[in-house]
Amino acid sequence: MATLFRRRAQRTHVERVRQRRHEGFLRYANFRWAKISGMLCLLIVVSYALVDVTPRPNGGSWYGYTLGTIGAALILWLTALGYRKRRMTSDYWSLKAWTSAHVYLGLSLIVIGTWHTGFQLGWNVHTLAWALMMLVILSGLYGVIVYATLPAALSNNREQMTQMQMLEAIRAFDRQLHAAAQPLTAEDAVLLLAALDEDPFAGGIRARLTGRYLRCATAAALRALAGSRAANAEARGKVVGLLRQKEAALARLRRHLRLRSLLEIWLYVHVPLSFALIVALSAHIVSVFFYW
Repeated sequence: MATLFRRRAQRTHVERVRQRRHEGFLRYANFRWAKISGMLCLLIVVSYALVDVTPRPNGGSWYGYTLGTIGAALILWLTALGYRKRRMTSDYWSLKAWTSAHVYLGLSLIVIGTWHTGFQLGWNVHTLAWALMMLVILSGLYGVIVYATLPAALSNNREQMTQMQMLEAIRAFDRQLHAAAQPLTAEDAVLLLAALDEDPFAGGIRARLTGRYLRCATAAALRALAGSRAANAEARGKVVGLLRQKEAALARLRRHLRLRSLLEIWLYVHVPLSFALIVALSAHIVSVFFYW
């Protein structure tokens, strides 16, 4: 009987481990950190309405100092996620748990920081710290949205191909085009050579993010050759067919690059804004304690 109970306990433990592995950071532990964050925000809103401070609670009252201390400590803790990512563990404070807490407690800063100000905003370093905090939160929200939606699209677009395999497929079409282009006229060959020399990564950050490559040499060669009525129709038809296949391969690679860029670009905003927030927060604290 004892052996049967142990086996059942082991199966239950294994099932829980499997569920945790397949559980996203937003749903971690049945939305544990969402509930904690929601309760914290509710407590702040209710206490703000009930606390007896004259004048109304603001950043300079004991209530404001309490919220400010909580908010500052929370901001410093949230910045530790980058360090935490370098230490892989599966215990209570696993990376998934830490990330879930990072997201939901970061959102709670909207209430903590705003109620800390007592809704008194102006053109000063204090409001600058609040504004930077809101921008950090907004950029973090963008990161949550893209990480929740884009990986599936990225996987579907790749169709089990790596980026190197996509590039190799394009190079294979280039080799076939080079051989098929021999009977073409000099004018058509010039267009095709431009397509063969094209860099798949060219176009700049704007083209990468929008997926619009207005100066695509492959597309230009395809339009010109498909509409041409010159001689060597058979050779030209073969080249046009290969160009269409290369254009499809290029489109897949560029979609892959676009999705990856959308996944990564927010960090180039979120991280610098976080450091700017810490600087503004330090100035805010120093000015409060030394000049007020």
